[in-house]
Amino acid sequence: MRYLVAGLGNVGSEYAGTRHNIGFDVVDFLARKHEVVFTPDRLADVAEIKYRGRYLRLIKPSTYMNRSGRAIKYWMEQDKISTDRLLVIVDDLNLPLGKLRMRTKGSDGGHNGLADIQAVFGNSNYARLRVGIGSEFSKGAQIDFVLGRWNAEESKALVERLPLAAEAALRFSAQTVGQVMEWANAQ
Repeated sequence: MRYLVAGLGNVGSEYAGTRHNIGFDVVDFLARKHEVVFTPDRLADVAEIKYRGRYLRLIKPSTYMNRSGRAIKYWMEQDKISTDRLLVIVDDLNLPLGKLRMRTKGSDGGHNGLADIQAVFGNSNYARLRVGIGSEFSKGAQIDFVLGRWNAEESKALVERLPLAAEAALRFSAQTVGQVMEWANAQ
């Protein structure tokens, strides 16, 4: 059985280590844990891991956050993966730092990456794992906060939280989506 796990972020060194790239951070964690490396491919950097007899294609779209839908659609078609086997991992500033929230459908919540996926798919019926990045910014500074780098305290907290987000992605391939949601949303 094949699954697609898309970690959203922006390519380029200027975006590495920023809050908006937490989706990339989660799939990078999974790749390191399973001792595989990402390789550049069409519309994304890709890696593949095996977990409990299932294959998970990990992608980091190279289309930038606001155009993620095209890359995800391409890899779903390439690997013949249905939307019930797609998990998108994104940042969420409406959640406290490191808090996980998984849903199987819903609005984009103002997230441009999710909005693009919805536009490409024509619906919002796919699983998404939102990872909280906090909201410690002053009025009008949202973009600077989201595209800003983690401070030392946040980085320390992420060391404990990234493994939980990665675990949710693995569970997505091995349990019912209801079980995964219950587990992830309790974290």
